[in-house]
Amino acid sequence: MKMGAWPAMAPKIVRFVGNAVAVVVAETRNQARDAAEAVEVTYEELPAAADIRSAIASGAPQLHPEAPGNVIYDWSIGDEAATNDAFSKAANVVAMDITNNRLVPNAMEPRSAVAEYDSAEEHFTLYTTSQNPHVARLVLSAFYNVAPENKLRVIAPDVGGGFGSKIFIYPEEMVALWASKRTGRPVKWTADRTEAFLTDAHGRDHLTKAEMAFDKDNKITGLRVKTHANLGAYMSLFSASVPTYLYATLLSGQYNIPNIYAEVISVYTNTTPVDAYRGAGRPEASFVMERMMETAARQLKVDPAELRRKNFITSFPHQTPVIMAYDAGDFNASLDAALKAIDYAGFPARKEKAKKEGKLRGIGFSCYIEACGIAPSKAVGSLGAGVGLWESCEVRVNPVGTVEILTGSHSHGQGHETTFAQVVADRLGIPIGQVSIVHGDTDKVQFGMGTYGSRSGAVGMSAIVKAMEKVEAKAKKIVAHQLEASENDIVIENGEFKVTGTDKKIALPMVALAAYTGHNLPDGMEPGLKETAFYDPSNFTFPAGAYVCEVDVDPGTGKTDIINFVAADDFGRLINPMIVEGQVHGGIAQGVGQALLEGAVYDKSG
Repeated sequence: MKMGAWPAMAPKIVRFVGNAVAVVVAETRNQARDAAEAVEVTYEELPAAADIRSAIASGAPQLHPEAPGNVIYDWSIGDEAATNDAFSKAANVVAMDITNNRLVPNAMEPRSAVAEYDSAEEHFTLYTTSQNPHVARLVLSAFYNVAPENKLRVIAPDVGGGFGSKIFIYPEEMVALWASKRTGRPVKWTADRTEAFLTDAHGRDHLTKAEMAFDKDNKITGLRVKTHANLGAYMSLFSASVPTYLYATLLSGQYNIPNIYAEVISVYTNTTPVDAYRGAGRPEASFVMERMMETAARQLKVDPAELRRKNFITSFPHQTPVIMAYDAGDFNASLDAALKAIDYAGFPARKEKAKKEGKLRGIGFSCYIEACGIAPSKAVGSLGAGVGLWESCEVRVNPVGTVEILTGSHSHGQGHETTFAQVVADRLGIPIGQVSIVHGDTDKVQFGMGTYGSRSGAVGMSAIVKAMEKVEAKAKKIVAHQLEASENDIVIENGEFKVTGTDKKIALPMVALAAYTGHNLPDGMEPGLKETAFYDPSNFTFPAGAYVCEVDVDPGTGKTDIINFVAADDFGRLINPMIVEGQVHGGIAQGVGQALLEGAVYDKSG
């Protein structure tokens, strides 16, 4: 990987619009704005490479000397020879050039940071809008040498939405920390909307050539994918993994494809850096697969639903040719539910009726699979990741029976304070108000990996359950000792520890008090009722589903109306159905946004 350095302030060369060149510190925002207006910068304009094609063209401007031809890495996965052999024997081949347009996250609340340096303690505190405060502290300490970890506290309160864009370490946070030490004062920085649009990591931006081989029965025999991924002017925190580990490993989709070969070439351009944004690689993979399946159905003159059904994976567990091993799934069930909900059989009649009204009626499918709960650490390590992807939890049952959950996960609008508390309250049979969730502070919470990649439930909640199991086991030992019963006979119901088949019981507050007074504990048992767990999953989880969208297009104006949109999802166990439904609504809105409304466009000068 040929990576150029990203200084917090551009020392000589500005590589994208939004690259910081100067910092002003003042008593008030207006003073700072006035002073910033007074800064004069003399630029010598350089030639720009503002898109993938111009960046890899012969004689293109060179962004970083470390990356000749502006190529950062050329990475591949799968068996190239076996895939080429499948294509040589194919009855039909479908080929497409696919563009996945660049997006700007544009969070509801812009990024912000407050930095404070304590000269007596030689200690920094950073309040920042981060999805993963411990990782932020690690990177600021280990890679940017701001301060040793024990001299740096990172606090991430409510951050106003993230969806990936607030995972990363940005220059402004480092500059605020530097400025607080330089001035001897707390320093606050907040992006305005335009600034956020220019500086926050963008998403997607792929150019892909995809080919799919079919036998005479329309079964897929091979898939070849070559993707150029635009990573912008600098490499952001997770940018290397998004078009590789998170994208190419899902190119089997829901389909039984015996041979896959994918090549990913990442490219520097004079644009805002690109990194993880809602789904991070997996939507890009779904887009490639589903555009290919829709196009193949038309080329092969078969029903798009039936072509998918013919190629669905039906036997589990299923090992794909690109690392992922799906543990379970029923893709036919999701498709059946979606087809029924949208009345697929009645579509031809609706299409004809729309035609008479001067409209073009269309219907399209997306049968997706997700790899959630980003893990396991060994798997990401084998692919070159610089971090592990476990999660942690500490459960504290206080002497009066209230429960604190210290999670290494982070909540920034997904409702974790509710769902995490629900799981704990349900296990102990206590009111949800008795449970508090603590997150987002590196001085309060044990090291954790934060929230991204749909991992909070599958990994963060599992760590909570593992810690709860330890707390419950210790509490049962205390109760069994005090009631002279076998701990195997102790059950937890309605906030009480009961001896099965008897009326003997002790309420949770009394068990907790006994643990902390320590007057009557089993021999050798330590006082207290607090346990920690670190959970590293053995695999991803693989939620999947079928989405069907029916639209009308006005042929005169191109105006598109969504007539009906059906989402059939297989998520496994739902902790809070209302929150899940809200997430689905948000995902549909963001998908429709990219398809019809959104796209970041640069001119040739960048």
